[in-house]
Amino acid sequence: MKSDGELMDILNAYDLTGSYRAAAALCGCSHHTVKKAVEDRAAGLAPAVRRARLIDDFLPQIERWVTESRGKIRADKAHEKLVALGFTGAQRTTRRAVAEVKTQWRLGNTRVHRPWITEPGLWLQYDFGDGPLVDGRKVVLLVAWLAWCRYRVVIPLRDRTAPSVFAGLDRVFRILGGAPTYVLTDNEKTVTTGHVAGVPVRNRDAVSLGRYYGVSVLTCEPADPATKGGVENAVKLAKADIVPTDTNLLDAYESFTQVQAACEQFMAQINDREHRATGRRPVEMLAEERQRLHPIPDMPHTTGLGVTRRVPDNTPMITFDYCQYSVPATLLGQSVWVRHHPGADEVIVCALDAGGPTEVARHARTTRGIPAIDDAHFPGYHPKTPGDYRIRARTDAERSFLAIGEGAGLWLKEAAAVGTERMFQKMAHAVELAALHGHTDVDWALGHAAVHGRFATGDLDSVLASKGLDLTRAHASETTSLAQGTKGWNMLGTNMIDDTNSDDVTEEDGR
Repeated sequence: MKSDGELMDILNAYDLTGSYRAAAALCGCSHHTVKKAVEDRAAGLAPAVRRARLIDDFLPQIERWVTESRGKIRADKAHEKLVALGFTGAQRTTRRAVAEVKTQWRLGNTRVHRPWITEPGLWLQYDFGDGPLVDGRKVVLLVAWLAWCRYRVVIPLRDRTAPSVFAGLDRVFRILGGAPTYVLTDNEKTVTTGHVAGVPVRNRDAVSLGRYYGVSVLTCEPADPATKGGVENAVKLAKADIVPTDTNLLDAYESFTQVQAACEQFMAQINDREHRATGRRPVEMLAEERQRLHPIPDMPHTTGLGVTRRVPDNTPMITFDYCQYSVPATLLGQSVWVRHHPGADEVIVCALDAGGPTEVARHARTTRGIPAIDDAHFPGYHPKTPGDYRIRARTDAERSFLAIGEGAGLWLKEAAAVGTERMFQKMAHAVELAALHGHTDVDWALGHAAVHGRFATGDLDSVLASKGLDLTRAHASETTSLAQGTKGWNMLGTNMIDDTNSDDVTEEDGR
C-alpha cells in the first residue's frame, strides 16, 4: 500500500507525462500501481490507505541506524537490535523496512558528478598500477593522462621511489612535447609528507621538481579516486592489456626491455583509436594541445638521481662509496648518476638518453675489494681459464694445418702440452696427407692421435692406416667379428682318419 503522499506523487507524475510507465519510472514503482491509482481516481473512488504496520513505530530507530552506518548496516543486525527493543515481528518484515529506508537514504546522499570541462594545456593526471613480474620482481606502471586530449602515456618503473618517479615524469613530458600547468596525483610520500588541518604538506623534492619544469603539483582528496577518475580508468586499461592474466593469455616477460616494448605498443594502439567521449583520436588532439603546453628544459631534473660519476674510456666500471659497479659498455666516457636505495639495499645507476633519464644498471650493494659485475655489460667477453689457449693462425702454414678441421687444433694443443719436437715438420706432413687422402680422414686421424698421445714421427700415418685405408687387413664390423669361433671344438674326441682310406694308403706305400 502506498501512503497518501506517494499516491499524490504518482498521480502528479501521470498528469505530467501521460504515461503509466513514465510515471512509474519517475516514482520508482510498478506501472500497474500507477494504472490502479489513475483508474480509482477516474471512478471517483477514495485512494486506498496503507494499513498500519507493526514496524512503523520502529522506523525512526531504523533510519537513525542507517544514517549512522552510512547505509552499511545489515538487516539481520538491525533485527537483533529491534528484538532487544521489544519488536515482535518477523525478520522478513525487518528486511523490507531496512531496504526501504536504505533506498531513501541513498537517494538523498548520492554523490552527483558534474562533467569536468577542462581547457587545453592545463591538466595532467598520473597514477600507478601493478605491472608484470620480471626476474621475480614486480614492475611499476606509471600511467599519465592528459585531460583535454585524453592522451595516455605508460612508463614502466622498477620502483616507486622519488628519483624513479621524477625520471618517469620527465619522460612523460618529453613524449607529450611539453608540460601542462597543473599535475594532479595521489597523496604519496614522494609528493605529500603529511596533512595539517586537512591541508597537504608538500615534499620539498616535489616542489623543486615543479619549479624546475614550471608546473604546479597538486594532490587529490585522500581516499577519493573520483577526483582523478580519468587516470584511474587509464590504469585499469593499461593493466588489462599489459599485465599477463588468464583473460588475455599473455606470456610472461623475460626482461624489462620487453615490458618497455609492450608499453610503447599499448600507447600506439590506445592513442590511435577514436575516443568515445570526444569522437576523435587522442594523437590528433595532442597535436593541437601541444601548442598550449609550455616547453621544458633540455637537461632533465637530475637532483634526485644521485651523485655524478664519469665512466672511464676503457673500463665500464664506476666507483661509489669506495666500491666498484659495472655499467653498460655503451656508456664509456659518459657521465652517469648513482644512488643508494636503502629499502632494497641496492645501488642504482642512471644515464641520459634522447627520452630523458633512464635506469641503466642496478646492483646489490657490495663491499670494498669485491666488484659488482654484470656480464651483460661486457659484450663479447669470454671468461679466461688458465691453460686454455686461444688458437690463432699467424702464418700460411699454420692456416693450412688448422684448415684440416677441429682434430688439427686438438692435436696442436695436446702436442704442445707434452713438448713434441719437430712440430712444424709434422704439421706440414699432415697437410700433405690431407691433400692425398682428404681432410676428413686426416682430421679424424689427428684427433685420435691427440687423444691417445701419438705424436712421434710416423704415428699419424699409422693411425691413418688403421682407419681402413689398408685393404689387406681384416676389420671388425656390426656383422663380422675378429674373434675365433668355437665350431672347431666339435671335432674333439673323434677319429679324423677313415679306415678305408688308411688301408689304401698302406698298400700304396708297400708298393
